[in-house]
Amino acid sequence: MSETISALLSWAVLLSVYPTPEQLPQVEFRPHSFFVANACADKRCNAFGWYDDHGIVYLDERLRQDESAVGLSIWVHEFVHYLQHMSGRYDSQSCTDQVRREREAYAVQREYIVRAHGKAPFIRARVFHCR
Repeated sequence: MSETISALLSWAVLLSVYPTPEQLPQVEFRPHSFFVANACADKRCNAFGWYDDHGIVYLDERLRQDESAVGLSIWVHEFVHYLQHMSGRYDSQSCTDQVRREREAYAVQREYIVRAHGKAPFIRARVFHCR
C-alpha cells in the first residue's frame, strides 16, 4: 500500500502548492459508519474520506480495491488536506479556512482526474457553511 500512497501523494504535491512532506501520511480504512460519526457529526452523508489533522487519512473501506478515477481521486483529495495541515497554511479551527481548504482540495482532485485519467469529471463538492 505504501507504493499507492507514494504515487497518489506525488500527484497531490504536483498539482498543489505544497512541498513533498518528509513522511507519508498514515492511511486507515474504515466502514462508512465511521465517517457519519466523525466527519458528518452523526448526520447521514456521502463522505468517503476524512483527514483528522493528526497525520491520519481515513478512507472508506469501499475504496480499498477501487482503482477508478474517482476512487483514486478521493485519496488525492485527502492527501491535499494532509499537505495543507503539514504546511501550517490554514487554521484548522477557522471555518473560513475550512472552506478554503475544501475548495483547494476539490480543485486538485478534479485536476488529478483530468491529467491522470483524461476525463472531465463532475464532482459534487460538499457545501460548507460557517456557523
